[in-house]
Amino acid sequence: MIHLSTLTLVFLHFTINQELWGTLQQNRPAYVPGYPEQLGVYSDAHLEGLRKTAQALKKDGNKAILQIHHAGRAAVGRHVNGLDVVAPSAIEFAFLDYPVRELTLAEIDDIILDFGKATKRAIDAGFDGVEIHGANHYLIQQFFSKLSNLRTDKWGGSLDKRMAFPLAVVKEVKTIIDEYAPKGFIVGYRISPEELHGEEVGYDYKDAISLISEVIKYELDYIHLSLGAGYNSKPKNNEKSYSQLFKQILDDETKLLIVGEVFGEESAADAVENYADLIAVARGTLLDPNFTKKIIEGKGESIIHKISPQTIEYSQLTPGLFEAFSREDSLGLPPLPGGETIQNLHTGKYDI
Repeated sequence: MIHLSTLTLVFLHFTINQELWGTLQQNRPAYVPGYPEQLGVYSDAHLEGLRKTAQALKKDGNKAILQIHHAGRAAVGRHVNGLDVVAPSAIEFAFLDYPVRELTLAEIDDIILDFGKATKRAIDAGFDGVEIHGANHYLIQQFFSKLSNLRTDKWGGSLDKRMAFPLAVVKEVKTIIDEYAPKGFIVGYRISPEELHGEEVGYDYKDAISLISEVIKYELDYIHLSLGAGYNSKPKNNEKSYSQLFKQILDDETKLLIVGEVFGEESAADAVENYADLIAVARGTLLDPNFTKKIIEGKGESIIHKISPQTIEYSQLTPGLFEAFSREDSLGLPPLPGGETIQNLHTGKYDI
């Protein structure tokens, strides 16, 4: 473990196998089959590009973290290519227009090993750490949720059994790090604090705290809370924020990182001073790629808070990200503030 309080962390979201996806940005992925700029870490063939990416991210003293995950039922690309889309259980989800097949025991074992292989490639490529993506409805969360995991074997059923897959992934990643990584290699775990769909509950914050209480036994450097309702959000009928609730179970060596609704200097300062040890800025840096630089230079008041036709060139969105965020549905992602002003510029060239 290393002290993170003084570090600038730059995150990349990467695939660990062909059912995964990722985009070059801070923390917030964008995806649809056929969209460009999707990056992978599921093959040694990616190593040359990964090394160049790590070097570019680190050249000014940043720490480069590779965020790795498996999409599970969200691997639309496999469906488009005529391949099985897999998940913990074969459930007909109303929001999917393709079938989902239940993973076999052998496939589950292989996926756990894939997380380790991805970690080894991150080490070989020169990254400073990895973040295990257990949030946002992807495979790790699918195993943890009682709404998407209906298994009756060792991987599903009780809370403890639904925790088994996330913990197996953490154990495999840590095993690879202990064997191959240089001293100080960073490892974090990202989680959505609750999975609520109206009255239906995949898990609540108490379940999530139970999981994280086990995760941190592997001596991770940080826990990353994905807070879609905002960095200061709290559970229903609770006076404490999610950050406060999770912070109280962490030891002094495990830092709390949060992301959600940070779009300016004031919200960034409030988040890091009152809610967490570290903050991640996702959409804020898509709107203004100089977000951090402006704050450091005392120019926080000039941060751009909304996208507009006039700021598109400045924002330097990749073609794929522009096409995603100029859609009316923002491709299912949290929309960019001001996104409605660029919808008429959407070309649809990557839509399927």
